Parts: sequence; structure tokens; C-alpha cells
Amino acid sequence: MRRTAQRVWFLIPPRTGMLNIAGPWEVLGHANEILGRTAYELEAFGTAAPATPTRHGLMLAGLQPLPEEVPTPPDMVILAGASAQEPVPEDHAPFVTWLERHHAGIRRIVSICTGALLLARAGLLDGRRATTHWLHLPLFRSRYPKVKVVDEGIFVQDGPMWTSAGVTAGIDLALALVEEDHGHAVAMQVAKRMVLFLRRSGNQAQFSEALRRQEKAPPRLREVAGFIVEHIHEAMPVDRIAAEVGMSPRTLSRWCREHLDGSPAEVVRRIRVDEARRLLTETDLPLKEVTVRSGLGDTSTFWRVFTQDLGVTPTEYRQRFAKLS
Repeated sequence: MRRTAQRVWFLIPPRTGMLNIAGPWEVLGHANEILGRTAYELEAFGTAAPATPTRHGLMLAGLQPLPEEVPTPPDMVILAGASAQEPVPEDHAPFVTWLERHHAGIRRIVSICTGALLLARAGLLDGRRATTHWLHLPLFRSRYPKVKVVDEGIFVQDGPMWTSAGVTAGIDLALALVEEDHGHAVAMQVAKRMVLFLRRSGNQAQFSEALRRQEKAPPRLREVAGFIVEHIHEAMPVDRIAAEVGMSPRTLSRWCREHLDGSPAEVVRRIRVDEARRLLTETDLPLKEVTVRSGLGDTSTFWRVFTQDLGVTPTEYRQRFAKLS
């Protein structure tokens, strides 16, 4: 449990999304109030003067200039994402240069949304796991092959580096920081005060797994996904799937790994979990019936697989995301 105050510097490039700044700032500010002391000393820095424009036009005045010299590094830097352009826009380059010069003494370096691309440009993510907003994952992967890009999570920690999908995911990442520093109870109090029913774990998917993977798959593999969905509650050995689409089991396995990032069994599991998510949010079926309809075995297996994949229990997921009135 951390007792000393942490100096936290927000680095804010022009045209960043407001929630990339305000979400984490509010989390850390509420933590200060709940703890009854200044656990996080918050400061904001930029390069635009006299005011920094945000993505949708609001101007931020009063940001401190990005310091050229840093005699005493902050404990944590939070870099708000603003652009996925390549090459890096001229007015974002100073942040890359600053990070290259000063990162060594900083205990935690956090990026929100496309801030991860600036960290990667500075070389800070080489050999590390990282993520960004799903729209920019292909660019992230192609431009920075030394980064181990994670598609699924809303935030990822690798050593001192924390990266997130951005927007509301920055709130979840900040709550995880509070939990690491001050415990689960404090993080949950912050979430409650911010009217967040559930704090999502880092491996919560950014959006529908089945949809994302089917969009770019070859037509024959889209047939595979369709067949699995139609027969989701039935046994699904690889031989059966291969026969349905006219492939050998070996070819099917190779295609699945190349295009769907997993074995046929892993693809089946992901589609079943996605169907379970849909049933939990769009119906009021009891968990036992959701288990049967999604083909995830008995209730204990369903509970284990769902929690392992999404980081929350089926009950918590339904409470947070249910669409029923």
C-alpha cells in the first residue's frame, strides 16, 4: 500500500480527445478525496500556446510548457492519445523527443488511446506487449513490428509501460493503477463515486470477437464461423468442421491460425463465449440455459471459461451490460 504522494504528469498533445484526459484525471482526483490526502499530485503539460485545442474544439488553457530539463522525474507520466498519423505530426514530435530523453527515471509510463504510437516511436515499447484503440491496431502492428501488439485487451501492462484502448478504457486503466497503489476497496469506492457499476479488467474485449474476426477472413472461413454459430450447442470436433467446408483437418487448422489467430478449437471457444455474452445482455435466460445454448459445457466450465476470457464473471457481465429494461 503506497503512502507517499506520487507526482503525475499528464502530457497533452494538440487534438487529443477530452475523455482521454478527463477520465484518468477524475479517477486519480477521486482517489485523493477518498484517501483524504494527496496521493496523486496532478499536473498537465503541453506544447501549444496560449491554449491547446482538443479533438472536438474545446480549448485547454493553462497547461505548463513541456520542460526541457527534468532534474527530478515524475513518478508517472500519462500520455493522452491524439493522432495515429504517420509520420508523427510536427506538433506531436516534441513529446516523442521528450520521452526519448527523460523516460529512464520515470517509474510508470502510461498511454491512453493512440498515445501508444508515440511511445512506440520513442522506442519505449520495443519487445513489450501493448495495445491501442482498435481502429489503429493494424497501423500499430505494421509500423512498429518490434511491439507485441495485443488485440483483445482494453489495457495492457508490461513492466513500467501501461497502454490502453483509450476513451473509456483510460478510466479502467486508471482504476487499475489506483488498485495497485491503494487496494481493491479504494478502487471500488472510486468506481462507485464515478457511477461505474463495474470496473472492467484489462482483458475485457474491445468489441465483438466473432464480428471482428469474420470481417477480414476469407469466404471459406466465414463459412466456418457461420457453421459454428448455427450448431453452437453441438459437439464441434475439427474433423466435423473440416468436412463441412471441404477442407482437410490440417488445412483448416493452418487457415484458422493464419487468419483467425488460433486453432479451430480456440475459434469455437471464442465464438461460444461471444454468444454467451450476447445471451447475457439481450435475454433474461438463467445462467444454466445460457450455458446450454452457448455450448460451453456445464455451469462450472462456463463460469471458468467466461471469467478467464473476459476477466469478469457471467453475473457481473450481465449486471454491467444488460440491455433489458
